[in-house]
Amino acid sequence: MNEKQSIVGPILRLTVVMLVLCCFLYPLAVTGVAQAIFPAKAEGSFIYNEKDEIIGSELIGQQFTSPRYFHGRVSSVEYKGDSSGSNNYAPSNKDLVARTEQSLEEWKKANPTVPVSEVPIDLVTNSGSGLDPHISPAAAYVQVEHVAKERGMNKATLNQLVAQHIEMKDLGLFGEDKVNVLKLNVALDQLTK
Repeated sequence: MNEKQSIVGPILRLTVVMLVLCCFLYPLAVTGVAQAIFPAKAEGSFIYNEKDEIIGSELIGQQFTSPRYFHGRVSSVEYKGDSSGSNNYAPSNKDLVARTEQSLEEWKKANPTVPVSEVPIDLVTNSGSGLDPHISPAAAYVQVEHVAKERGMNKATLNQLVAQHIEMKDLGLFGEDKVNVLKLNVALDQLTK
């Protein structure tokens, strides 16, 4: 047996062992641990309605078009969970400027009483993934007047609802305070039944 033939056997065995280990055993172990420790997150962090039907995930934003709901960020992928990303335009890019101006015009039509200078930037720009389910508390509060008018509700009640849905910084240090738009709108529907 020559030297090349003596190496082939161990290489093939190592390849098979690594294939089984990396492609089957490791993913099964990680999935099993995730299912045991964080079952809801491992299953997709789904949000259910009162009929126990899945209405979305708390990790992926949705587009709300009705004026009766709080709206999330602009999405360059139209909140399609099978893709993510953004155009990654520089602030000076004319396409970004045009899209932002269009978003501001839509805002002015829907919210004529709120000056454009008070519109939080996250309502007219998209996140890096295009799927962000969160907006800033300021972006939620600025929509209160419009949603209250559409639903015939008291603004103080809606302000309190927004305050109850503010998720604080992770570990009190990382990220920003945020509001999950889907959770807020689900609570809004439950409040107005």
